[in-house]
Amino acid sequence: MEYVVVKWLHILSSTFLFGTGIGSAWYMLFANLSRDVRAIAVVARNVVIADWIFTATTAVIQPLTGFYMIHLAGYPFHSKWIMWSIALYILAGACWLPVVWIQMRLRDLSAEAVRNNTELPPLYWRYFKTWVALGVPAFIAFVVIFWLMVAKPM
Repeated sequence: MEYVVVKWLHILSSTFLFGTGIGSAWYMLFANLSRDVRAIAVVARNVVIADWIFTATTAVIQPLTGFYMIHLAGYPFHSKWIMWSIALYILAGACWLPVVWIQMRLRDLSAEAVRNNTELPPLYWRYFKTWVALGVPAFIAFVVIFWLMVAKPM
């Protein structure tokens, strides 16, 4: 029973982690494509909040439940699918850490543009391009991790 509960927590938290990432990316992308500064400011503010509530907490829960399941199930820690999953999780985390800072900058720059009734500055768009560039490898890493968790191929 303990394994099932930990596995359920692991799956639930991965759903929140991945779902928040996909949802945030979707709304941020399309708000930016609209070029509507007010919409961008609202979405950027909410993406930062969602990241702290959902992504940050589940980013901690994932390795804790994952390592505990490895222990409970007796999987060899050095299994290739586990090692690849850990490496990809670290890659995704390495992408996410600067994204958190970038999102806060996007939030602040868009809020300032709304307050001043101006367009978004070129710096905003440079940050946004970096945000997208970091999101792509993180997304791919998570998709591969999901496959590794299900298939356990190696």
